[in-house]
Amino acid sequence: MAYIIGVDIGTSGTKTVLFDESGKVIASKTIEYPMYQPKNGYAEQDPKDWADATVNTLKAVVSQSGVSKDDIKGIGLSGQMHGLVMLDKDNEVIRNSIIWCDQRTAKEVEEMNAKLGERKLIEITANPALTGWTAAKILWVKNNEPQNYERCRHILLPKDYIRFILTGEYATEVSDASGMQLLDVPNRCWSDEILNALEIDKSLLGKVYESCEVTGTLTKKMAELTGLNEGTIVVGGAGDNAAAAVGTGVVEDGKAFTTIGTSGVVFAHTSNISIDALGRVHTCCAAVPGAWHVMGVTQGAGLSLKWFREKETAKLMGVDEYYLMDKEAETVEVGSNRLLYLPYLMGERTPHLDPNARGVFFGLSAMHTKKDMLRAVMEGVSYSLRDCVEVFREMKIDINDMMACGGGGSSPLWRSMLADLYNCPVKTLASKEGPALGVALLASVGAGIYSSVGEACKQVIEINKIQEPSAEKVDEYEKYYQLYREIYPALKNSFSKLSTL
Repeated sequence: MAYIIGVDIGTSGTKTVLFDESGKVIASKTIEYPMYQPKNGYAEQDPKDWADATVNTLKAVVSQSGVSKDDIKGIGLSGQMHGLVMLDKDNEVIRNSIIWCDQRTAKEVEEMNAKLGERKLIEITANPALTGWTAAKILWVKNNEPQNYERCRHILLPKDYIRFILTGEYATEVSDASGMQLLDVPNRCWSDEILNALEIDKSLLGKVYESCEVTGTLTKKMAELTGLNEGTIVVGGAGDNAAAAVGTGVVEDGKAFTTIGTSGVVFAHTSNISIDALGRVHTCCAAVPGAWHVMGVTQGAGLSLKWFREKETAKLMGVDEYYLMDKEAETVEVGSNRLLYLPYLMGERTPHLDPNARGVFFGLSAMHTKKDMLRAVMEGVSYSLRDCVEVFREMKIDINDMMACGGGGSSPLWRSMLADLYNCPVKTLASKEGPALGVALLASVGAGIYSSVGEACKQVIEINKIQEPSAEKVDEYEKYYQLYREIYPALKNSFSKLSTL
């Protein structure tokens, strides 16, 4: 039996999982670490924390498992995207990593648009200039910490810093590099035009690989520290969402997944490059060679339900609060007794790109109860996720197979809403490992256990539940969804005025 390892370098911690070749979890270990916020809107982490967590979780799963190190054939790396790691000539970290949720770079986004133009940026990088992405962070260091920028000899993403620690190689792969805004996404290579315009030296960047390609092998030092064999392969891996796509089997046209966490994500695979000229969704290279993915984001998905939750009642009853909310909302008919909810508690990304948008209950009357409002919240989030799918359809990306992930995916009622609004089956998986499984499967391809990413997924991914759409509810939801789509445009100017009061 062959074994493979998936390492997921997340924001709250690093999780390392040892799988057998069938995808069964043999051992798992997570180590957490802090995030630092030196100023309002700043978010940083110490790359040494990621390195220590990776080495110690690798050591733990190898020692716990009882598996011979000779049978562990490869390592895949997943990680939080967009973070900036800068190394000096001695490969020492120059400053804490500025991570994905940092928002200090508004001026640098303006600089990027001025130097390249919004249309050119979207044409080359497939996305508008964004404060959280890596290019703007590089410019911020250049503009605000010139002494640090002057010392910089290598720029890496979080998981790619871990690759360097494990293998000594400066490398990245296409899915994570897509989130830097320095990659020519259609052509899957660094963009000389972008780099020249922003005056960033190409030699600072690592070599770009496909996600299942071997990028290096474990050094003697790392082998001794982890208990693995020197020479164990490390493949490209993937950014967290691209890794989750492989871990859920979303590696063919027509397949997608919806994640309902604090925010909501709809993610679809496409074998043809498709870019939204309005920048409403993100397009990146997929972890599948020669393919791409598109991703829509609704900011206030699970956040809306958390805001409205029945915490105290659930505590008194001794049940999970989300289970109780599901049961309450189930007693209300489709449409929540003519009550609609806009889930824009944190502004909105897809499809409106409006930081001023805010949450709204529309149609509230004296006859409505809390459970009507609860169902309206769940439906409103589902309508917002359907908005993402509608943008995909405009881009000629059809979806006929949807996976449900994240906390919201465990709700039978929410899954039924999504099935009816998407008008396609919504499935859940037997495995909950997501990104770690995804990059382990990429490692299995690099190690030759499977011939392709598609074959690996077919052999390993198992469906747990399938929620079919209801023809009657599909028609009923459509009426409410079309009305929902009219509310934001009617309030857009009012949201803007509200933000200035």
